[in-house]
Amino acid sequence: MIILQGGGYTARIAPESGGIISRLDWTAPDKRQHSLLHAPFGATPSTAAPNMFGTWPMVPFANRAFGGLVDDGEHCFHVVHNNPRGGGNIHGFGWQSAWDVAQYDRTYAALEHRRSEGEDPYRYLARQEIGLSEDGMTVALSVTNEADRALPFGLGHHPWFPCAEDTRLGMSATRALTLDETFRPTGSETLKGRGPYAKKPVFATGAEQAWNFLDWDGKARIETPSRGIAIMLTAGESLRVPVVWAPAGAEFVCVEPQSHAIGAPSEPVVHEIAPLKRLQPGETLSGWFRIGAETI
Repeated sequence: MIILQGGGYTARIAPESGGIISRLDWTAPDKRQHSLLHAPFGATPSTAAPNMFGTWPMVPFANRAFGGLVDDGEHCFHVVHNNPRGGGNIHGFGWQSAWDVAQYDRTYAALEHRRSEGEDPYRYLARQEIGLSEDGMTVALSVTNEADRALPFGLGHHPWFPCAEDTRLGMSATRALTLDETFRPTGSETLKGRGPYAKKPVFATGAEQAWNFLDWDGKARIETPSRGIAIMLTAGESLRVPVVWAPAGAEFVCVEPQSHAIGAPSEPVVHEIAPLKRLQPGETLSGWFRIGAETI
């Protein structure tokens, strides 16, 4: 475990457990401490199943490869099944890998994860740079294709934010993926009024919520008046295909900045909507996001 501190923020990172940022805390101007990521008491990072707290990198793709299939229309192969709730591959390999600490000081850390073997052709170097300032925690994520052929890649991060009965989510998008009951994409739709969260409604409706937005403006705001805090998520242009998900009654809401839509590795319908990016050998895909806070 390594700890970063700066700008009133404290981040706890477990490089050996998928490079997870297991906690992000903020000291407000009134000296009150606020947890900005869902972090249940006693929760320990694991690589056995996706951690339902903190935030962690998704590489070489985010979300689901149904049936473990990767097919970008030119090459087709399978990757290991690692989804304990339904098979296929979920969130790639990075969250199950140990990351090396390439650089570390009080306010900044750079972690690297290299995949140099495996039954599938993915060979790459992934890097996440985590920095703290008064603006919040900024994470820069990248993946470089180290295979000897072009391959499809994607990136994402999976933050779990605290959610109470009065938590409001505000974010705008003009389109969304359409999903069936198994979260498999079937197409896309145009959203009215810039989407279901444009007017910042209370998030906890008593039902599961699952969206994969397209044409997002890169900004989300999570307000919880009972805690007197607003959490802001901002993402760069390459990570603006976010997933919003929470089961009914959850004490968290996931707002996941990612570079492509659910099922992009395996589903032909997604190839025309928000596909993976085909990287030539030595080529790099990168993106960034920031989590900050303010009192309300």
